[in-house]
Amino acid sequence: MTTKTITWRLRTLMAERGMFKTTDLLEPLKAEGVTLSREQVFRLVTQTPQRLNVEVLAALCTILDCTPSDLLVLDQAAVRSVEATGTSGRIEDIGDLRTVPARIQRPKP
Repeated sequence: MTTKTITWRLRTLMAERGMFKTTDLLEPLKAEGVTLSREQVFRLVTQTPQRLNVEVLAALCTILDCTPSDLLVLDQAAVRSVEATGTSGRIEDIGDLRTVPARIQRPKP
């Protein structure tokens, strides 16, 4: 299975709409009620996000007049390789995948 299964197309969609600088998104995002710093917008445009706020996704779709599936393209070859192996995607025994509870201790005076 391929490790990269998602293509982030924000930069491409921006260019198709005449937006060539990352700062071109600052004001439209603000108009949609999303305030991000210049650095955050730069990372959003130039890198595939690991996590994406739903409000940001909705604002981008409104600004670019597109759908989430236009922004996030799933690599079908990776999906087919999972289907070919017969893996259902379910984890039967999470074992070591369980989170470890945090232990918070007060500082000693």
